[in-house]
Order: sequence, then C-alpha cells, then structure tokens
Amino acid sequence: MTKAATKPVVTVTLNPAIDQTITVDALKPGSVHRAKAVRHNAGGKGVNVASCLADWGTPVVATGLLGTGNAAPFEALFQAKGIADAFLRLPGETRVNIKIADLAANDTTDINLPGLTADPGALGRVQETVRRLVEPSIPVLLAGSLPDGLPTDTYAILTADLAAAGARVVLDSSGAPLAAALASTGALPHCIKPNRHELEDWAGRPLPTDADLLDAARGLQRRGVSVVVVSLGADGALFVDGARALHGRLPPVQALSTVGAGDAMVAGLIAAFQQDGGLEDVARLSVAFAGAKLGCFGPNLPDPATVRALAAQVTLSRLD
Repeated sequence: MTKAATKPVVTVTLNPAIDQTITVDALKPGSVHRAKAVRHNAGGKGVNVASCLADWGTPVVATGLLGTGNAAPFEALFQAKGIADAFLRLPGETRVNIKIADLAANDTTDINLPGLTADPGALGRVQETVRRLVEPSIPVLLAGSLPDGLPTDTYAILTADLAAAGARVVLDSSGAPLAAALASTGALPHCIKPNRHELEDWAGRPLPTDADLLDAARGLQRRGVSVVVVSLGADGALFVDGARALHGRLPPVQALSTVGAGDAMVAGLIAAFQQDGGLEDVARLSVAFAGAKLGCFGPNLPDPATVRALAAQVTLSRLD
C-alpha cells in the first residue's frame, strides 16, 4: 500500500447511540441476573468506525446528529482520540442501546431504544457540513439506521450528492434505507458492507453458500457498486470487485467482546481505501481490524503493530 494520505476521512452517523454493555455469566430469559460488569460507550456505526480509524492513526472527521441532553460521552471520546467533531446538535437525547453480553454463549443480545426525531432541515445542515469537508477521492462513510423523521431514501440522496463531489461513498446500512440507496437511479455507493442476513434481505432469497453470495455481489456490481464486502462473522468476509473475489479469514481469535466487530471491519476497509490499497489490502486490513477489535471492549483497537501482525495472518482464497 502507498503511504497514508493526510486528508481526513469523513463518517456520517445520523442515528448514533450510547451503547450500554451489560456482561452476564449466562443469559436466561425470564430470570433475574447479576451483572458481571457494565460499560458505557459513545457509539453508533459511524462513531465506532471513527474511533477505530483514530486508533489506527487515520485522520477522521465525525458528523451527523447528536442530542444536546447527553452529548458528553461523544465529546469525551472525540477529545480523547483526536476525532474532529462536526456533529449537529439537536434538542433532546441521543438514544441508548442496551447490549447484553452472554459469556457462556459468547453472544450478545441487543435492545435498541428510541432516539431523536430529525427533520429535512437538520438533514440539510448535515449535508452542507459534509459538502464542506469532502474532497475528490476522500472516503465518506454513511452508516447505521435513520432517525425518525427522515425519508427512506436519505442515503440515496446523500450518496448522489457526495459522488457528484468526487467522494468514494461507503454505505453500511440495512433494510429499507439500503434497498433505497441500491435502487437509486443516481450514483450508487462505491462500497457496501452487508452481513449475510442483510444481503439476503436485500436479495429476497437465502444465500447459503459462497457461490450464492458471490452471485448476489456480482449483481450489485453490475448495478454500479465498485466493491462489495460481505461480513461472515467468525468465518471472515467475502470481498468482490470488478476483477476478483476473495474470501479472507483469520484463525480463531479469543473474543472479549464481539460488539462493534463489523464496524471495525468497515474501519479497516476505509483505512485501506485511504491508502489506495487494492482488494487484497482491503481484505487483509479489514479482517485484521475486526479480529483485533475482538480483544478490546468498546469501539477500540490495540496498537497498530498488533493489527499489522494480524493482517499478515489473514488467509486469502480466490473464489473465481
């Protein structure tokens, strides 16, 4: 890969959250539990990605919508990690997401609470902010769900606007907002990163094998998406561009927390894009970011040397 660029990447999180992670020995529905630990982290997909990018050393500007009532955890994170804060503040409180980490099952149950209600005026102000930050070829992440009050085609609108400015748009969303962005008659994202379930939801059919996933990814490329990354949990991820298809994975990693591993993967692929890496670089770094994050609580990475060592251990196999 070439030397890292100095221009900051931009992450856009319209529906951030404060992640409250409660760790229990074993989750049993209908039972009383004694928590082993409770952690609070400023989160939301784009915020998590910004946090991991900052740990890697990539300059990053985070923007989107925050509630004034509980913005302090986000402001503390941004200050601690040197993330430029370009969030628009709205009256009210940012939502809280409760994550129950089950040690026995090595699994996490999510309960996402309601959050802010936005309006087209707030979206327009975020759009103006991002336009001022964007330069040609800079990666811009549009991530997460949409708050109440914004239309389903919000990401389609933002993608077209940013692509016209020359940005490389990375979209990490699901459901109706993702479908609307992929159905747009305007510009499509440069890259998307669904997991298997999200891709099946978009495709409207099960995708049980790598061949099925590859077929769906190629269909998205024919529509105009340059790079499709399908995260597969412990089995790594599938990476597809116009020329190749790769399956990248790491040996089993002991996980302290799986929360945010997918966001770390997005951070890795954006870091590779920022360094003008090819598909192999994207695969190695994004799988390494995800694996490295498993050893940390919250949206954090270990030191870059540890991440590079993991990247060297990523096994890549061609699917085409």
